[in-house]
Amino acid sequence: MNQATYLNNQFIIAMPTLADPNFFHTVAYLCQHNEDGALGIVINRPMDMKLGEIFKQMEINVTSLASTEVPVFAGGPVQQERGFVVHTAGGDWHATMAISETLSLTTSRDVLEAIAVGEGPEQYLIALGYAGWGAGQLEKEIMDNAWLNTPCGEQVLFDTPVNLRWSAAANQIGIDINQLTAPAGHG
Repeated sequence: MNQATYLNNQFIIAMPTLADPNFFHTVAYLCQHNEDGALGIVINRPMDMKLGEIFKQMEINVTSLASTEVPVFAGGPVQQERGFVVHTAGGDWHATMAISETLSLTTSRDVLEAIAVGEGPEQYLIALGYAGWGAGQLEKEIMDNAWLNTPCGEQVLFDTPVNLRWSAAANQIGIDINQLTAPAGHG
């Protein structure tokens, strides 16, 4: 697979037929996809946890009370104790990977400390855990019609109500995902 066919900075949307409970009706934002596999963050599975609880666990000082009410997402079944922040580009954080010109993924504490005092990225999504695929695994699952890939829409990522993200991500390319019940072919 050449670099042009990797799906970095795209959404993968679980097809209605994907029954795996970890991924049923999910949308994952692909942060890294290459010959070694893929890493994505599920963006539509809020946990019963707010960011304030993470600040408390990590003993981070808070002056931005609004940030304490931000929902935390279940980013996927791998390393669920590890935090991931998908955010608009900018800032100088210790462990940041640029995903596109406008989006980055940070895993270091300093970005959370900045968010806690109102100096973090303009927009962000906090997740615990990630979805991971080994070499060739995601490609096979896409060929088996488990996933639909679409461009990343930052409005879907940050602004769309969580319960609408699954259908909104598919709607970006004119697909009503609720109408896809039988496996679709590939062109």
